Amino acid sequence: MKQSLVTIANLSKEKIMYLLRMAEEFEKRPDRKILDGKIVATLFFEPSTRTRLSFETAANRLGAKVIGFTDPKVTSSTKGETLKDTIMMVSNYADVIVMRHYLEGAARYASEVSPVPIVNAGDGANQHPSQTMLDLYSIYKTQKTLENLNIYLIGDLKYGRTVHSLLMAMRHFNPTFHFISPRELSMPEEYKIYCQEHHINYVEHENFNEEVISHADILYITRVQRERFTDLMEYERVKDIYILKASMLKSARENMKILHPLPRVNEISYDVDDDPHAYYFEQARNGLFAREAIICDVLGITLEDIINQ
Repeated sequence: MKQSLVTIANLSKEKIMYLLRMAEEFEKRPDRKILDGKIVATLFFEPSTRTRLSFETAANRLGAKVIGFTDPKVTSSTKGETLKDTIMMVSNYADVIVMRHYLEGAARYASEVSPVPIVNAGDGANQHPSQTMLDLYSIYKTQKTLENLNIYLIGDLKYGRTVHSLLMAMRHFNPTFHFISPRELSMPEEYKIYCQEHHINYVEHENFNEEVISHADILYITRVQRERFTDLMEYERVKDIYILKASMLKSARENMKILHPLPRVNEISYDVDDDPHAYYFEQARNGLFAREAIICDVLGITLEDIINQ
């Protein structure tokens, strides 16, 4: 049965923990030829480095072959081919389609028309569920739990699809969120309503300093995304408001880890890289294991299959 991953909002607590156990198995042994004979298509209508490369590495390590494109200018979409026709055409060749698109809702639409599973690798400012799975895995690995954590989301909370997805996924685990952003980039009202509906505690701040972040278990920092702004003056005004420096970590909890979906511009100073709280490069590495789990799951391969392989 076709099983796409379009949004994290549909995943139960049990399903999330199941995928994290699967990722743990892949971390123990990433190279498994469990997808020998399968083809994974990666369709990236928007630029990507980590997401595309980790999905393609995951497919290769699982024994699958990869087809696809990284630049829509070299495809028939420049000739006017619709997204539906592109999906229908590619589904003739591939067993699963991993797609990033600049339009919100594109992944949902693709999943409705595609005869093969769709994995959403980011749709506009909407969702990024595979990033969320690697974020959850990173949090779980470093904190030994997902329950009752203080999670600080910092930077672009308006357009940041990674923070939107993480917020939805954590609804099962009784978090307290702290939203730190300039007013122009604050968490959209719909997600605050989501928090209220799901009894998720949240606090909003505009200050970003040593004292404010001293109670954090997780600092999740995001880039202010120039590509989401139509007004470049507004971008210039907010891009450098929050910069994490090593000097701000003196009062941090010992267990606190700094996450970032990357790429960073200047929101984390390079002097933080050597601090024991920094975890963003290990976080990116965790993307391989999380995405191996996702590809296998949408193709109907179970945790038991992987353990018994």
